[in-house]
Amino acid sequence: MFDIEKYRGVLVDFVVLYGMKLIVAIFILAIGTWVIRRLNRFLNNMMVRKNVDPSLRPFLGSIIGVLLWVSLIVVVISQIGVEMTSFIAILGSAGLAIGLALQGSLSNFAGGVLILTIKPFRVGDFIDAQGQSGTVHIINIFNTVLKTGDNKTIYLPNGPLASSVVVNYSVENTRRVELLFTISVNNDIGKVRQLIQQLINDDSRVLPEPEPAIVVTNFAEHAITISTRVWCNRTDYWPLFWDMTEKAKAAFETNNIALPVPRREMLSNITNAKI
Repeated sequence: MFDIEKYRGVLVDFVVLYGMKLIVAIFILAIGTWVIRRLNRFLNNMMVRKNVDPSLRPFLGSIIGVLLWVSLIVVVISQIGVEMTSFIAILGSAGLAIGLALQGSLSNFAGGVLILTIKPFRVGDFIDAQGQSGTVHIINIFNTVLKTGDNKTIYLPNGPLASSVVVNYSVENTRRVELLFTISVNNDIGKVRQLIQQLINDDSRVLPEPEPAIVVTNFAEHAITISTRVWCNRTDYWPLFWDMTEKAKAAFETNNIALPVPRREMLSNITNAKI
C-alpha cells in the first residue's frame, strides 16, 4: 500500500535541505553581484589615481570582471550542491567547444593582448591601419575603436590589426610638411625660390631645424616641379600645409609666375594658329 506519509516526509526533508541551500545561493549571488560592482568601480578609480595607461583600463577591467563573475558562479553552484569535479569537466568541454567555434574571436583577443603589450599606439593617437584612418578612441578586448575627423566610428578587429602595418602619426613631436609647386618652364627658378623662401621666413610655425629645403624634383617639357620641405610641430601640420599652399598661389599671381599650360590647350592653340 502506498505510504503517502513516508513520501511526504521525504519531500519535506528535500525541500528543507535544498530550499535552504537555494536561498543561501541566491543570497550569495546578490551579495556577490553588489561586491563585484563596487570592486570594479574601486579598481577603475585606483587605476586612474595610479595613472595607468588609458589603453589598459577597459581591458584590465573586462578581464578582472570576467574572472570575478566566473568565481561567483562557481561558488553559487557549489552552494546548491553540484559536484565541482563534474562541473569543471563540463565547463572544460564547453570551453573547448566554444573555443573551436570562436577561433576568430580568440585571435582578436590575442591581438588585443599583443597590442596592449607592445603598444604600437595608445588612446588619443592618430593612426592609419587596415585602410582606415582616425584617432584611437578605445582599445577593447576584441576590437579597437577609431573616431574619424568627420565623427564616424570605426571598429577594427584586434587580430588583423596586431599583424598589419600601422602608421602612427602621434609618436613624434615634429613632422615634415612637403609642398609641391608645379610651374611653367618659362619662369625664373631663382625668383620662385625667393618667393617661397620669403613665405617660409614669414611663418613662425616653421622650425629652423631641420633646415627647410626648396629643391627641383621634376623637370618636364612644359613644367617644373619644385618641392618645398619644412618641419613643424605635429599639431601645426595641416594648418601650415593649407596656409602655405594658399599664400604661395597668391604670391605667384602677384609676381606673374606662370603655371604650366595643359597639353590639350597647347595643341588647340597650335591648331587654331595653323588654321
